[in-house]
Amino acid sequence: MPFGGGVRFETPFGTLYSSNITPDIATGIGAWKADDLRRAMHEGIAAGGYRLFPAFPYPSFTKMTDADIDAIYAYLHTLQAVRYTPPSSSFIFTQRWAMAPWNALFFTEERFTPNTAQSGEWNRGAYLVQVLGHCGACHTPRNLFMAETAEKAYDGGLLLDQVAQGKIRRWSAVNLTSAKNGLGAWSVNDLAKYLQTGFSARGGTFGPMNEVIVNSLNKLTAEDVRAMAVYLKSLPAQEYRGDGVTPQQAHAGEAIYRARCEKCHSASGRGGMFSGPPLAGSAVVQAADPASLINIILYGPETPKDVAFGAWETMQSYAEVMDDSQIAAVSNYVRGSWGNRAAAVNPADVTQQR
Repeated sequence: MPFGGGVRFETPFGTLYSSNITPDIATGIGAWKADDLRRAMHEGIAAGGYRLFPAFPYPSFTKMTDADIDAIYAYLHTLQAVRYTPPSSSFIFTQRWAMAPWNALFFTEERFTPNTAQSGEWNRGAYLVQVLGHCGACHTPRNLFMAETAEKAYDGGLLLDQVAQGKIRRWSAVNLTSAKNGLGAWSVNDLAKYLQTGFSARGGTFGPMNEVIVNSLNKLTAEDVRAMAVYLKSLPAQEYRGDGVTPQQAHAGEAIYRARCEKCHSASGRGGMFSGPPLAGSAVVQAADPASLINIILYGPETPKDVAFGAWETMQSYAEVMDDSQIAAVSNYVRGSWGNRAAAVNPADVTQQR
């Protein structure tokens, strides 16, 4: 049932299930007051005084205005009450005492402060990206304690989610800065269209981003989506500084690319209006971790029914067509061609995603 909880989150520390946030008194938040929700959002402390885990992104929500939290509270209390208790999470997620030292080390309670040197549109975008959208929760690298690494904000991150048939594997959330391996090739208009519709000339949604587009972003106003795009395009570039694919490694996958990929993505890697998205300058192709690139080759994009990809052809799954060495080779070709720069992919990387 909507908002009834029980959504499964896989983490490096085990499985966590989301809470029931319907107004059911016994199993939901029907007994919560408005101040209880404010404290949960701002401090990560639930009604009753127990500490929440940052899978509930209070490190981002702490910046939310009281007015927006009160609006959320009012909305939640219009929902149908659902009598449901989610499954028990892994043992480590019963150790709520551990969040006190975690918060002391990695959490700062604060509110969003507009930047007076920037426009109202930029500040609206900053609030939506940093706070309500909590985009950094996926798109920022995390340390060993699963806290976001502030100095690498929006540089790209990793998460565990479904790839196909219930299998949970890694996904790489792309670099959202204006780096060459990030959104450098995207215009504000490209980005705004993608965020609202899941499709633009630069790329189409797939993987965990499907839920973000379909369930959230496409419900925003055009003005809010554009504000997000304006803010994201202003982020300082966080360029990739590691080793890149060598010419020899790229050459090993050239014949496979020409046989399997060139028809849609073109010899220049620029794609085509009636064939497929560009790979040259692609943030997915150049992600520090190749997980999402490997996933789309193995499993295809699984396009949501709510998203129309124009005249692009649907990409097939290659899991049964190419072996791990071939997928690694063609991945290296696209990661090392047309000015793209990223680390080499090994067959073992592909095997992990099977």
